[in-house]
Amino acid sequence: MKEIKNQIGFDNEKYLQEQTAAILERVNRFNHRLYLEFGGKILYDYHAARVLPGFDPNVKMRLLQKLKDKTDVILCIHAGDIERKKMRADFGITYDVDALKTIDDFREWGIEITAVVITRYQNQSPAKAFKNKLEMRGIKVYLHYPTKGYPTDVDLIVSDQGYGANPYIETTKPIVVVTGPGPGSGKLATCLSNLYHEYKKGIKAGYAKFETFPIWDLPVDHKVNIAYEAATVDLDDKVLIDEHHLSAYNEEVVNYNRDIEAFHLLKRIFEKITGGESMYQSPTDMGVNRASAGIIDNQIISEASHQEIIRRYFRCAVEYAMGLADKNTVERIKSIMDKVGAKPEDRNVVQPARDAARNAEATGKGNQGIYCGASIELADGTIITGKNSPLMHASSSLVLNATKHLAGLPDEMYLIPQNIIDSVTHLKKNILNGKMISLDLDETLIALSISSLSNPAGQMALEKLKYLEDCEVHLTHIPTPGDEAGLRKLKVNLTCDPEYSSKSLFMS
Repeated sequence: MKEIKNQIGFDNEKYLQEQTAAILERVNRFNHRLYLEFGGKILYDYHAARVLPGFDPNVKMRLLQKLKDKTDVILCIHAGDIERKKMRADFGITYDVDALKTIDDFREWGIEITAVVITRYQNQSPAKAFKNKLEMRGIKVYLHYPTKGYPTDVDLIVSDQGYGANPYIETTKPIVVVTGPGPGSGKLATCLSNLYHEYKKGIKAGYAKFETFPIWDLPVDHKVNIAYEAATVDLDDKVLIDEHHLSAYNEEVVNYNRDIEAFHLLKRIFEKITGGESMYQSPTDMGVNRASAGIIDNQIISEASHQEIIRRYFRCAVEYAMGLADKNTVERIKSIMDKVGAKPEDRNVVQPARDAARNAEATGKGNQGIYCGASIELADGTIITGKNSPLMHASSSLVLNATKHLAGLPDEMYLIPQNIIDSVTHLKKNILNGKMISLDLDETLIALSISSLSNPAGQMALEKLKYLEDCEVHLTHIPTPGDEAGLRKLKVNLTCDPEYSSKSLFMS
């Protein structure tokens, strides 16, 4: 299955309108006091943008901006994630750094973070240092501890020794958004702790979950929902029929296994907090999710999801090669590929990159016996390739070739004068005593910008870099740190084969 290029399958404005209305309805249902847990990413939700072409990756922030006069924001981060230096793969930064970035990003949108909560805190030194850093910058920080009795003893969980042991987080607005850098951040426990305190004060507040995936009113086997399974393959999430919803309403909807499995316990916790009926009869009830309202072309959405499943397959294979994923995770992603009939070569840029690597090998113009290829699909569907050489990495030649094509420059034209390349390689080899002297992409972009000062062709190529955003790229190897940094700055959709670009074990 080939991806449909440059077509929109999702109406962002319709979704924004319906999602906003659904949130306000939920606020009114709970006496104008709602704890709204955000599943997924509030900002830069590139997974949603890839599987729902037309989806604005920052649409959730646009929604919050519309409601900012009614909204407080709590940011949760798990103390164990700070201690383990857990990474956010799409930005290549740790969760604690991502929390700092999130605070800055919210401020740019005119929204202040009310408080940061370090969850499951057990006196970890890195978490304590993080708390101090935030407080030195004037940010309110709360510490929440592992909940006593969880998950078996509901009477202890919902008591002054359980949720009540956590300090109440002071907020003033009717909507309290609770977010975090990733799954396991402690968002739900934070909501429930504050709900416990609210009910002790006689305030009958409510809870809901802002969801995008899985899309509850699409079939289990819809590719959007299968792409969600691929995105969470490390967690072994499965999209299933919500049996609680089916039993309560005789309506067949879907949810993911962890929410379905945990709902019986969560329902008992709700009943204990409220002293009566549960707020909800199913996990799907809890969700505020109008994503399906934005879908305007199911074929485009399905084919975009097919491509995302393949991207996730490559990412998983690379993480396994790097020792970041186990074999069971790889087997699960292969099973998902088989379920939808996907092959790696269904991704348009895979075979051309491999062909470029073979061409490098045939001409003997690799680097230290390693032959790498790269390929990009431009917005008009044109495929451009690049290969490594003693002077440049494959990613570097790929980007230069792509910008030459976009600028209408001949292939044989040099964009970076030889004296600039010689100067950089002299610095790397003779001044800094580096072993790898070929230019990675980050270095190449800097060299191109220098060249553009005196080279009109270089200036023309430089201006075309912005047109590479959202283009599909494949490498026949795992990118070096410099290549990865450059590709991330260009905001391309990258996949790569699980092979290393060097015989060296250490890459700096």
